Amino acid sequence: MFDNLTERLGQTLKNISGKGRLTEDNIKETMREVRMALLEADVALPVVREFVAKVKEHALGEEVGKSLNPGQAFIKVVQKQLEAVMGEANEELNLAATPPAVVLMAGLQGAGKTTTVAKLAKYLIERQKKKVLTVSADVYRPAAIKQLETLSGEVKAEFFPSSADQKPVDIVNTALDHARKAFVDVVLVDTAGRLAVDEDMMLEIKQLHSAINPVETLFVVDSMTGQDAANTAKAFDEALPLTGVVLTKTDGDARGGAALSVRHITGKPIKFLGIGEKTDALEPFHPERVASRILGMGDVLSLIEEVERKVDKDKAAKLAKKVQKGKGFDLQDFKEQLEQMRNMGGMMSLVDKLPGMGSMSAQIKDQAGDKQFNQMEAIINSMTPGERARPDIIKGSRKKRIAAGSGTQIQDVNRLLKQFTQMQKMMKKMSGGGMKKMMRNMQGMMPPGGPGGMFPPR
Repeated sequence: MFDNLTERLGQTLKNISGKGRLTEDNIKETMREVRMALLEADVALPVVREFVAKVKEHALGEEVGKSLNPGQAFIKVVQKQLEAVMGEANEELNLAATPPAVVLMAGLQGAGKTTTVAKLAKYLIERQKKKVLTVSADVYRPAAIKQLETLSGEVKAEFFPSSADQKPVDIVNTALDHARKAFVDVVLVDTAGRLAVDEDMMLEIKQLHSAINPVETLFVVDSMTGQDAANTAKAFDEALPLTGVVLTKTDGDARGGAALSVRHITGKPIKFLGIGEKTDALEPFHPERVASRILGMGDVLSLIEEVERKVDKDKAAKLAKKVQKGKGFDLQDFKEQLEQMRNMGGMMSLVDKLPGMGSMSAQIKDQAGDKQFNQMEAIINSMTPGERARPDIIKGSRKKRIAAGSGTQIQDVNRLLKQFTQMQKMMKKMSGGGMKKMMRNMQGMMPPGGPGGMFPPR
């Protein structure tokens, strides 16, 4: 997300950050570039106008002018204004109600509403230790009811059955009766979507809303529709008292216009981002972290939280012990490291959160994608246990067999073995107690182009 915007803003702000003195002229020139970058990112025009005006006003103020480093102070102003546009700080779900707290999910068809219900259920179960019940009031698509049942089973949420011949209000009221008796903490209600906002849809969801009086009414919208996402959210907000927005498919959105437009146009906070198809691909929206990522400064806090949550600590401890005892690091260990990385969203998810990586070229980003991970894993899977334990025995005929078994070329096998050797050397340094020295030398060991250098062009 924000790849294009990060690239454009990065270049523009780099030009001004080195200036020893800011003048009205160079601020004007920079803001013209920033304005173009925001418009190209499909940010709504009223948002762009206000953003540019506010940055200009602060940039020409005393705070920036008298700063020891005016260029850096200017970037700080841009960051603060980005945060202000998106909502200053994360706004959590307000579940402080007599159980069960009801969360109503609204949105157009195809926005990812049903999947988001399952993701939110998983989030509440795992991170907030809530007992969650899901129910579908989408009587127009029996497949949606079945989909929610399947996904609820996957995330270990209780599912309340419904059918196409029932009325949405009756379905939800019955589900709420059951939830009270079963001591459920949160009920997530999936509703019907349409291809466009229409009167029938609005009337039905209004009736449902007034009948169940939810504590949260979340609008689920596809971020790839850009500023249209904000306009659709506004139309819904005029019919329903929305409490927040969930932006879906942000992993496929290189522009980010929706994230920068929604708050300004609707006045409602973005509460979550859908960052992939898996049921754990839902993250709370932190404007200050997102602003930092847009400016190429990374998002180390989210990275730390992700590592804490997703890394298998037992496996990590086992590997550390093995390496410390000098037993070596083999290809099976390498494969497990790749799996751990995939659990955290793959290399690109990590790289996007590291400071200074926003400006990595698209080619390097492409080479560091999940496709490479899948290929590396396929190659290791084609090896025998003996080959994984002793990679040095992998010569000519074995390489041919491994390449054929994994659907790759011999040069792909060679590349993987080379990367593994580099990793092995690093592990040896760690086993000798040279961790500090290794960290100091990491910069020099990094291949050209940062982490992307692990994936040289073919």
